[in-house]
Amino acid sequence: MAEGPGRNCPASYGYGARALAAPACLRTETLWVAGGLYGNFEALQRLLEQYREEPGAKALVFNGDFHWFDVIPDEFIRINDAVLGQRATRGNVETELANPDTDAGCGCAYPEWVGDAEVEHSNRIIERLRGAAHEVPGALRQLRTLPMHLVAEVAGERVALVHGDADSLAGWGFSQEVLASEQGKAAALKSLEAANVRVFASSHTCLPVLQLFGSDGAIVNNGAAGMPNFNGTRYGLATRISARPDRRALYSGRCGRLHVEARAIDYDHAAWLRRFLRLWPERSDAWQAYHRRIVHGPAYEFPLARRAA
Repeated sequence: MAEGPGRNCPASYGYGARALAAPACLRTETLWVAGGLYGNFEALQRLLEQYREEPGAKALVFNGDFHWFDVIPDEFIRINDAVLGQRATRGNVETELANPDTDAGCGCAYPEWVGDAEVEHSNRIIERLRGAAHEVPGALRQLRTLPMHLVAEVAGERVALVHGDADSLAGWGFSQEVLASEQGKAAALKSLEAANVRVFASSHTCLPVLQLFGSDGAIVNNGAAGMPNFNGTRYGLATRISARPDRRALYSGRCGRLHVEARAIDYDHAAWLRRFLRLWPERSDAWQAYHRRIVHGPAYEFPLARRAA
């Protein structure tokens, strides 16, 4: 198994599914969850516009990695202030900014199927981002106080919000790759039982998947709010969980009383691309790692995201 910065998972990232069996700290009728904003200010603006249109009792939670491309102080402040105006948990990015582990690199805990070049790019991106964060007074203290996970009660059903998976901040157990295996699905189902939740909402692995388990529950990973998630597309994704369905959902599944949905964040692509290129010009680390995905989407097709029991 590959090791080293960017692949190692610090022991401090672990919590275990049973830790999520705690009482809910948030109660609402409709819950929006957005992970992987990655410093995309245009996506943040569009997400907040869409969320404001939601009627009734509602909550929006950013579940980690809201920082990434925002590597100058002004950009960092805009993202930080807007996100922390809502509820938020920390991802590996925020954790490695606030409490860096010398062996963790970016803290992504990349599995073997991710190439070494991508790992190296990510380790260098976090170093540049760290420089910006240190120039923002009080930012690291704010990030340090964010929880790793939280439990919400949505329309009477328990929903666990994590960045990675049921056991770790940077776990890959809720990735579309792992959930494509029978072993991965069996482990996810056990995690739902151990945490006593109907739904797990995550994002860390950066590609979306909605894995349904019938009346037993669901795992939903929104992939990235700030980047395209499907080949040939130019929108991010957020998760919407509610007793009321929304006809604008890209895809959805029913789970107990809940409708678990993917909502497109159709941000201003041209404006975001101009901003990205100012921050990360051609041949920079983020350009090499992400420019193609930002322009063309990943090599992942839309029909793969929704998976029946």
